[in-house]
Amino acid sequence: MSYQDRTLTCQDCGQSFTFSADDQAYHAEKGYTNEPKRCPTCRQARRGDRSYGGSSDGYGQSRREMYPAVCAQCGKQTEVPFQPRGDRPVYCSDCFSQQRVSARRY
Repeated sequence: MSYQDRTLTCQDCGQSFTFSADDQAYHAEKGYTNEPKRCPTCRQARRGDRSYGGSSDGYGQSRREMYPAVCAQCGKQTEVPFQPRGDRPVYCSDCFSQQRVSARRY
């Protein structure tokens, strides 16, 4: 199929941008059916804003919020990726690994 450059309007900033023939071919190759709605600048800015509940680690992944806890097995101070409620035991990573290994044996 032959593609031709097309001019689209960004839904965020309202600026015109070119949806090039090469970009259209790439979209078709990947199976994308929708045209881009944002210009490259707004698309990049939107990607940078995707930090879900925490700060970015530099690789596009957000860091989880960690909560302090005391291990129910060894008593060591640790951090866990959930808010401990007090009604269930919380384990440090070493003790948690031991719990999982012993659970598999039965």
